[in-house]
Amino acid sequence: MRLRLVCLACLFLSIGTPVISNAQSQDTLNSKPKVAAFVIPTIFIGYGLVSLAGKNAIRDLDLTTRDELQEDHPLFAAHVDDYAQFAPALAVYGLHLAGVKGKNNLADATGIYLLSTAIMGGTVSGLKSWTHRLRPNNSGFNSFPSGHTANAFAAAEFLNQEYKEVSPWYGYAGYTVATATGVLRMYNNKHWLSDVVAGAGFGILSTKLAYIFYPKLKRLVLGKGEQHYTLVPSYQQHSFGLSFNGTF
Repeated sequence: MRLRLVCLACLFLSIGTPVISNAQSQDTLNSKPKVAAFVIPTIFIGYGLVSLAGKNAIRDLDLTTRDELQEDHPLFAAHVDDYAQFAPALAVYGLHLAGVKGKNNLADATGIYLLSTAIMGGTVSGLKSWTHRLRPNNSGFNSFPSGHTANAFAAAEFLNQEYKEVSPWYGYAGYTVATATGVLRMYNNKHWLSDVVAGAGFGILSTKLAYIFYPKLKRLVLGKGEQHYTLVPSYQQHSFGLSFNGTF
């Protein structure tokens, strides 16, 4: 069982960061997407969808994984995953606050992340309602896909995209946290393995789509004229915030 989870973690880490980074190493707000960048999240999503088709090898793996986890750790309960899902995205703002510049200014980065969250949230919410899958702990019929995992991988891909040119280790760190989030969802008996794999796929895909659509939406809303704006983290009266200045 432990070996199976280690293999799952290695799968996410090995193909999540290096392959995706290489496929999009020339990304900018105006670059054209490369088909290769979408192969991995598509495979993850396809894996999860196959599990919905009834009795098959993937669904059998869901059941055996759940049974073994519960047998080995019947009383496991940790809520770190409720917070870890946001950590990679928060790291982007922390790095900006520390003066480490990413691919985009903070205003554009925020717009991209909000769009990614909207795409991911709408997709995951719709699928939860449509698939009506029972959670492994029988707590509800909203198991597929894992929203925590989708959110974590969307944030990890956001961190990866913004800082992979600075250092690939930022991407590795983000995907490590995202993978841990998915594994914890299974240990907490909240999701099946296929829920987690599909959630990772939807999260990665949502951020990739956001990087494609954001510049188009920005031009649609603001026009093609020159824009000058800044979004700067601030700390006043013992609280963090963002200050926005711009001319359009």
